[in-house]
Amino acid sequence: MNQTERRRKILDILRDADTSISASRLADEFGVTRQIIVSDIAILRANGHKIIATRRGYVAEKAEDGSVAESIVCRHSARDTLQEFYIIIDNGGGIDNVIVEHPIYGQISADLNIRSRYDADEFVRTAKATNATQLCDLTGGLHIHTIRVPDKDAYERIIESLEK
Repeated sequence: MNQTERRRKILDILRDADTSISASRLADEFGVTRQIIVSDIAILRANGHKIIATRRGYVAEKAEDGSVAESIVCRHSARDTLQEFYIIIDNGGGIDNVIVEHPIYGQISADLNIRSRYDADEFVRTAKATNATQLCDLTGGLHIHTIRVPDKDAYERIIESLEK
């Protein structure tokens, strides 16, 4: 299991838990050190996931509107960005950010906050008007989005639609 998969599973565990979960318990679960888990939590927080540290461990905070943040891994060229955004939005989600794992600089993240087709259109229009390179272009199209969804059903619809 790579670090991205481990972080995704950590998020799932924290979201499903009724109580806080210690870094030591997570370390045992994944066969890594406690410090690796602490680093994973810091990276998840830096990527916009609301994780609260308590004296007994970590708890995933839910948004006031009840939505949850999920991560999706995608691969496509910049020209397919608008279609990707539309699929996520049309299935009830919003795009919080984009993350790439750069071979030299490590993890690079940028906030997007795309919640509507208008936002998506503006992003693509601005990218074209400024001739800007999208982060996915740096990694052969491979990137991760943190998306905000109202429930697991919306997340599953998005995954299914993106796979098609």
